[in-house]
Amino acid sequence: MLHKPWTPPRTVRLAIAILLICTGADTSAPAQSLWKDGTSQAMVSDRRARAVGDLLTIVVQENNTATKDNTTKSSKSSSIDASLNTVLFSPAASGFLTKGGKLPALKTTAKQDFDGGGKISNSEKITARIAVRVADVLPNGNLVIEGRRTTSFSGETQEAVLRGVVRGEDVAPNNSVFSYNVADATIKYISNGSVSDPQRKGWFLRVWDKVTPF
Repeated sequence: MLHKPWTPPRTVRLAIAILLICTGADTSAPAQSLWKDGTSQAMVSDRRARAVGDLLTIVVQENNTATKDNTTKSSKSSSIDASLNTVLFSPAASGFLTKGGKLPALKTTAKQDFDGGGKISNSEKITARIAVRVADVLPNGNLVIEGRRTTSFSGETQEAVLRGVVRGEDVAPNNSVFSYNVADATIKYISNGSVSDPQRKGWFLRVWDKVTPF
């Protein structure tokens, strides 16, 4: 024989409801979330640099080659051979304009040659990765970047400086930009140390090269 579940009387149920209302108890169950406010992060997000202070990586791949070869040649030659045989009368009949029985004569010869040439061959290759910081964001969305990297080893110090402007569209999903997409780019590599210093001229020789007229 089945028994019906016991339910409290109506007066008891009414008393419990009035008690809950008077105590201000929240009868609704709070919703639970897997993510906490303020600490959650989207599983798929865009990490590309957008604002001032953000970091991005510049992949420097510079391979420049310039060759120029000029040759110029010129040659000029002239010759004049002129003489007077008779002026009104022959030299034997008159001494006018004569000297030693001969009239004036003119004979010149000139020759000029020029051979000039020049050749320039320049090759440059740089491969590196430099992290830079967004220094400013222009009104059109372009990013002004600037970064500096210094490495020291075996008494040699090498400093890399990179500045320029990058379009936001050129920033790859991995937050990197190739150097050939950097506008107004300035890439400097400065080396100092026991190996680099002896390869430079002294200050006196550099001044002498500027002021010497030879």
